[in-house]
Amino acid sequence: MPDDQKAIESSYEQAKALYAKWGVDTDQVLDQLARIRVSINCWQGDDVRGFEGSDELTGGIQVTGNYPGAARTPDELRQDLAKALSLIPGKHKVNIHAMYAETKGAKADRNELKPEHFQNWVEWAKTLGIGLDFNPTYFSHPLSDDGFTLSHQDPKIRQFWIEHGIACRHIGAYFGRELGVPCVTNTWVPDGYKDLPADRLAPRRRLMESLDQILAADVDTRHNIDAVEGKLFGIGSESYVVGSNDFYLAYAAKNNVTLCLDAGHFHPTESIADKISAALLFVDHLLLHVSRPVRWDSDHVVVFDDELQRIMEEIIRSGVSDRVFIALDFFDGSINRIAAWTIGTRNTLKALLKAMLEPTAVLKEYEAKGDLTSRLALMEELKSYPWAAVWDYYCLRQNVPVRDQWLAEVKRYEQEVLLKR
Repeated sequence: MPDDQKAIESSYEQAKALYAKWGVDTDQVLDQLARIRVSINCWQGDDVRGFEGSDELTGGIQVTGNYPGAARTPDELRQDLAKALSLIPGKHKVNIHAMYAETKGAKADRNELKPEHFQNWVEWAKTLGIGLDFNPTYFSHPLSDDGFTLSHQDPKIRQFWIEHGIACRHIGAYFGRELGVPCVTNTWVPDGYKDLPADRLAPRRRLMESLDQILAADVDTRHNIDAVEGKLFGIGSESYVVGSNDFYLAYAAKNNVTLCLDAGHFHPTESIADKISAALLFVDHLLLHVSRPVRWDSDHVVVFDDELQRIMEEIIRSGVSDRVFIALDFFDGSINRIAAWTIGTRNTLKALLKAMLEPTAVLKEYEAKGDLTSRLALMEELKSYPWAAVWDYYCLRQNVPVRDQWLAEVKRYEQEVLLKR
């Protein structure tokens, strides 16, 4: 326990009394926050290399930086993730890609992947009491070199990727069944053209038909939740992306599939916060990829900024926290990777907490009565309410470092582990 435990508890009691005046029970809020699992992206720990032996990262994805200590093996990656999880309050999930399979030296292409290739991930997750999410990997592979996978003109190549998608859904169901936490299996493909296409319709029809075949496979939906993720443009697909947000919104609504909204996959002036309430009128669930697009889809570590707060406020104000899966998607090789996970996840939880502490019912009542002055005044005053005292107490209660105390532990781990790799 930190030396200032009594001060933290005292500050919390004062904050609790302030929020109670507006009808907010901070104890209940902390219980609610503890039930939310954020899906933490494994690929921050190894710069999206995976364990297939390939050094080339394709599909419009780029990681910059050469900070020492990147994970080189599955055990190192899991060790680093465990360290980060020990610094983050709550029980969460880890999000892994198919390229992180462990085949024990045997040849298994992506369409041949099976649950046993991820058994070590499952056993590790059991020891920590966490869940796992999954992603087919439609990039960094010889059969994706020309920029097309599920929408490819060659039916043989397209079939390979269809089989990969089916295999991944079965792996996702294995995760959910073994861990008792449903696995969200998210499909994103890099398919598109660098320059203007002559035919925009045919690739999208092929993508639709491929997805139909993948989803037709008999997979237990109690354990595996299917999601699809669109994108505005990418490196190598600047002029045309087959799987656009419009395509996937329509597909998800028609086929009862979860829609993924990635914070970096839209025009820089767009906010995914505004899309949450619109999409949830037509789809049952949303998956959010929380990232920070400094220059469009640059996937910087999540900071506690206005956009992050707007996203979390929209989830809480709409009362849809049980219909939204929150996942992280960033990768920065220029800083300590355990610190990146810790900063990004703690900031996401801070923003959630701050949104939960808002007296939403009061604000909606002002709005319904047409008292927009009081609505704005209270929204602004709440920004300086002592939410941070509630956060400190939450960390104390969850037995993780309070405030910046986690950084010393990361620095120690860097000296004892990372710099020796």
